Amino acid sequence: MMSKAVANSLTALRGNIDEIDHQIVSLLARRNDQVKQVMALKKEHRLPALHPAREEDLISNRRGQAIAGDLDPDYVEELFRCILRESRKKQTVQISRKAVRPGATVLLVGASGGMGCYFEKWLSNAGYHVRGMGRNDWNDIEALCSGIDLAIISVPIDTTVPVIERISPHLPPDCVLADLTSIKTAPMAAMLASHSGPVIGLHPLFGPTTSTMDKQIVAVTPGRRNSDCRWVVDQFAAWGAVLVETSPGEHDEIMAIVQSLRHFATFSFGRFLHSKKTNLQRSLEFSSPIYRLELGMVGRLFAQDAGLYAEIIFASPERLSLLKEYISSLSEDLEILEKGDKAAFKSQFRKIAEWFGPFSEQAMRESSFLIDKLIERF
Repeated sequence: MMSKAVANSLTALRGNIDEIDHQIVSLLARRNDQVKQVMALKKEHRLPALHPAREEDLISNRRGQAIAGDLDPDYVEELFRCILRESRKKQTVQISRKAVRPGATVLLVGASGGMGCYFEKWLSNAGYHVRGMGRNDWNDIEALCSGIDLAIISVPIDTTVPVIERISPHLPPDCVLADLTSIKTAPMAAMLASHSGPVIGLHPLFGPTTSTMDKQIVAVTPGRRNSDCRWVVDQFAAWGAVLVETSPGEHDEIMAIVQSLRHFATFSFGRFLHSKKTNLQRSLEFSSPIYRLELGMVGRLFAQDAGLYAEIIFASPERLSLLKEYISSLSEDLEILEKGDKAAFKSQFRKIAEWFGPFSEQAMRESSFLIDKLIERF
């Protein structure tokens, strides 16, 4: 049984902790007031919400302060990254309501699709005049294109080039023509060939369920009259996106790995589990956190639209060739297993590990962070 003196001491200490917690919340509220003032200043001067160097300096300083205060610096860093992310989200939402080019008119071709609806909301909230166009609106093409400053093509991959070729003759000479397709070589060539005005390729590497563009990647492929396209790029930056400039060829080569190969490998794994009638829930009871994480990514794929992933995987003959190479590589790996050649396996393992180099250590840190978060939740 706890003595009265100990109970009183615990009550007093808990009261002190409650008071400190109240102070922490009050300090966060004060910090939020300062963030609002920063937001107003950035919005007035059209400055981006994200300032990576400033954030990393802040994190480094807080880690040093944690060590001096006998606190775990990783714990303090995680706390402040959460605070900073919430701050960025609020800034991005506020800044997104201001257009980089006020009064501009934007035509969204494919406005009823997932990404079309997504960008219609963001552009409208920023104050742009947005017109939507669907497959049944070609009879009104002259009126829809009249006086527009930007035309964005957001249609399935297999219809992108025909749509570009069909709409380009109706665009004003100085209208910026852009596409949001996940391949770039063919759409860029079509835009340059069929429209004499400014051209830019865009590929948002996120889906329409994304609540914020904070730190989301957007690939940018310059086409023609880059200075006239600058306001479009600046608008994405104002929304918090990270812009990666690339050529159409480099983009498609990397996306074949990042998207097509990765999604196909995930599809194949899920298909195999299905064919084996694996008891997923039972397997999770025996699983390590890394298996749960991997299975979560497989399940995530099959929770989304089949048509979208078919478009990505079947996008080009080059992607088919890459997938054939991947399957051929698996056959070579199978030969090592059939021969029971552990020495060959270890030799290949070491070569690949050497090729991965320092990234392996980074991957270990990042995956460990994700695993720890998964353990906290489950």
